[in-house]
Amino acid sequence: MDTEVIKLTLKKLHACIVIPTYNNAGTVLQVVEQALSCCDDVMVVNDGSTDNTSELLHSFDSKIHLIEYMPNRGKGFALRTAFKATTKMGFDYAITIDSDGQHNIEEIPQFVNLIQQNPHALIVGSRSLHAPNMPSQNTFANKFSNFWFTVQTAHKLPDTQSGYRVYPLQKIGKMHFFTRRYETELEILVRSAWKGIPLVTTPIHVYYPPQEERVSHFRPKIDFSRISVLNTFLCLFAIIYGYPSMLFHKLFSSR
Repeated sequence: MDTEVIKLTLKKLHACIVIPTYNNAGTVLQVVEQALSCCDDVMVVNDGSTDNTSELLHSFDSKIHLIEYMPNRGKGFALRTAFKATTKMGFDYAITIDSDGQHNIEEIPQFVNLIQQNPHALIVGSRSLHAPNMPSQNTFANKFSNFWFTVQTAHKLPDTQSGYRVYPLQKIGKMHFFTRRYETELEILVRSAWKGIPLVTTPIHVYYPPQEERVSHFRPKIDFSRISVLNTFLCLFAIIYGYPSMLFHKLFSSR
């Protein structure tokens, strides 16, 4: 699909690209440039970066929608901020990509096709757990999250940790989240399943740089603890709300 066709299609779908970033000065410039090559509406949320990310982003002038604040509040907070802003701006879909250069912008067309085929779905890019240079902790975290997601929703997803997604803003834009960091992306999936929002997956390719070049803000002990607390809460809430809600939506939608 030609880039101009992609731009026009995204415009017609009222879709934008959202890029949350925190101290990714080495890659954010290229990621934003690639996003602009296929979409005229790009929002970047500078989540309290302390490097020269802000300076780099201001070089785009009015080409992007830029939100900045201090201090760092977490990826979940950045996403919530972006969803609130893009919903007010009239967008119906937010395509989220990470600012570390792992996601392939050339896969945007397959997300566009899926939006057209599944207009009310939350679309999740699914990585291969055997991708070259994929950190072992990522593989464990993904399997861990996938297991508990199935327990909490009775649904199976191959990758509950992927940040390459399409969010249907009219469905989730006003959702109030309990979390604000890495675990928010899991919370959104679980609560979307409870609300009867279709979850669609699509295979994606991810680039993992060699260990010495990798920039990661994942804190294994702290972030695993946060995810564990969230899973405990979601398991309890699934019994009293999640499963009854899914049953209600299933019965209602079948009429």
